[in-house]
Amino acid sequence: MENTNQNWARRFYTLWTGQALSLLGSQLVQFAIIWYLTQETNSATTLAIASMMGLLPTVLLSPFIGTWVDRGNRRLLLIAADATVAIATFILAILFVSDLIQVWHIYAALFIRAVAGGFHQSAFGASVVLLVPKDQLARVQGFNQALHGGLNIISAPLGAYLLEVLSMQGILYVDVSTAILAIVILLFFQIPQPEKSSNEPSTFWQDFAAGFRYIMAWRGLVMLLGLVMVINFFYTATEPLTPLLIKNHFDGDASQLGLWLALFALGNILGGVILGVWGGFKKKVVTAQTGLALMGLTTVIVGLVKPDMFIIALIANTSMGLLLPIINGSYGATLQAVIKPEMQGRVFAFIMSAAMLVSPIALIVAGPFADSFGIQPWFIIAGLSCIAMGILGFFIPDVMNIENRAKEESDNVAVQPS
Repeated sequence: MENTNQNWARRFYTLWTGQALSLLGSQLVQFAIIWYLTQETNSATTLAIASMMGLLPTVLLSPFIGTWVDRGNRRLLLIAADATVAIATFILAILFVSDLIQVWHIYAALFIRAVAGGFHQSAFGASVVLLVPKDQLARVQGFNQALHGGLNIISAPLGAYLLEVLSMQGILYVDVSTAILAIVILLFFQIPQPEKSSNEPSTFWQDFAAGFRYIMAWRGLVMLLGLVMVINFFYTATEPLTPLLIKNHFDGDASQLGLWLALFALGNILGGVILGVWGGFKKKVVTAQTGLALMGLTTVIVGLVKPDMFIIALIANTSMGLLLPIINGSYGATLQAVIKPEMQGRVFAFIMSAAMLVSPIALIVAGPFADSFGIQPWFIIAGLSCIAMGILGFFIPDVMNIENRAKEESDNVAVQPS
């Protein structure tokens, strides 16, 4: 269906608003649960396990979830995902009300919510290209990034306020309500299904293998994924090292850490809005690679500044926050525009799983490294790797031509069942 600008925008942003409210509810629950576990257990191990319950489904199950999304009705999968979150959260609320709650109940709920979230993210991401004109994808990605930045700013203080006013179960009921609202919008909303490359029936495992072959046969996509994995390896650890950077290097306290995180999130909003209004360079990959090099520079600055230069570090940190949505949004828009619609669920899921696979390894390496050599050297290495990957991409023709050669390369990939 050919969308007019008015038609696609009205339809898409109606859906987007419902999903944004549902995401806000989920972030409020995430904050409330982490704070509850902190207060009740005062255990780093408990918090680490809770974090793993949210991370493991993404790393381990994403490729399978993506294949399922490509085989199924994306609208119904979104409804099912929101409904699963609502049911799991409602049961958790009942356990709190009944004073029967145990830590393992929370672990189980977090795992179920993470699996449902994986389906939701994959189904929604694969639906965007079917609802939005290709020349508007970068702008939509920009506004998505701005949304996440905004939620990062308001979810913690709003969650803290609601905990005082509503209690733990009250916040859980808020999340149930936002999920139901998202479902109601979806009930009156149609998402077109992508056309299949072949009318021949295929099994789940044939489709799964086809997604893997699609990626491996596309040289530009594999190289781009390699660049992203290198960057993720070094940047993953900068977030958990940041509190120690503030405390030990800048001799700061919780208020300075809060300011640091708030300005980073503010940068996310500004960067998302900039990309949403601007749309990036004509070649989106140029926007992303340029942003990478600049973000690397700002990270190196954080790693070099002296303890009495906190203001400069804050400016560099805000710049990092601004550049991140421009990079992610440009990469996302590029891939959404060039990957076949019927392959987007599993291909994006494979990419996400591979990109996040390095995160646990990075955390294992970064801790001992920072203990031995200090925190700032890790930021310097992360920044230099980002600069190197940003510049290197300009010298890899397969990466720079990924938008131009997408159709040719995609057509050479056998996506039909074997």
